[in-house]
Amino acid sequence: MSLPKFFLDSCDPAATREMKSTVGKIDGQTTNPTLLVKNPEVQKRIQGGKIKEADLLTIYKEAIQDISSIIPDGAISIEVYANWDTSAKDMLKQAESMYTWIPNAYMKFPTIPEGLKAAYEFTSKGGRVNMTLVFDQDQAAAVYSATRNTRSPAFVSPFLGRWDDRGYQGVDLIKNIVQMYKSFSTTAKSIPHVEVLAASIRNMDHFYASIAYGADIITAPLATFQLWVAEGKKSPDTYTISKNLRPLPYNDLSYTDDFSTYSIDQSEGGLLNQGLTKFVSDWDGVIE
Repeated sequence: MSLPKFFLDSCDPAATREMKSTVGKIDGQTTNPTLLVKNPEVQKRIQGGKIKEADLLTIYKEAIQDISSIIPDGAISIEVYANWDTSAKDMLKQAESMYTWIPNAYMKFPTIPEGLKAAYEFTSKGGRVNMTLVFDQDQAAAVYSATRNTRSPAFVSPFLGRWDDRGYQGVDLIKNIVQMYKSFSTTAKSIPHVEVLAASIRNMDHFYASIAYGADIITAPLATFQLWVAEGKKSPDTYTISKNLRPLPYNDLSYTDDFSTYSIDQSEGGLLNQGLTKFVSDWDGVIE
């Protein structure tokens, strides 16, 4: 079985260089507010207290530009700051600025109603997107619909680890979205335009099952890819998961061009709210 693309999940250019050297295969990189806060320059700056948002953005921009210089042909994901109250207009304003940082940028919008609106506008104008914080098929279906005018493949990032935390097989989300997108391609009579990017990889079960289940891309920390090398660079056609977790059932959704018809879970205890809150708190936590 052919390997998916490998994206490094990090905002540290040193890790990019290390992966290029030790793993040899690196097709892109994903960043987010949590990873930005872990960037060595940010960590050094916050030892003296919080920093200004403009300074944080400067560090982010410099890191992204360094990463792009190391993998100029890779797809580099840059995430906008957004919470539930952030409008699509504000997300677009951020995206249009960040998109100019490098020529190989993919803008990350959260898969919330306003983020989907922003993605529709951005891709319709030729922008590239990676839709993040995806926890269920309804969100993935909305992404497929909202990015239907994209000129480059869009990315959808299902998060696996948080489902495992709740006792479910998170990798089933990959299998279900891959199956649903095949169905949508037939219904919409179109070539599939969204690539499935397996994210929140917690262990090698996630890694190998994502390959076997047909993920187009895997994003993971450097240590995961180095372990893959140590284990012989396996690329399984099938894979049996070691953990005894409940399966995530497949939801037979129908395709529609109206992405707003798909249900987005905005409940306080939902996985989407938890993920969005985490990113917001990590960003806000270092800002003056």
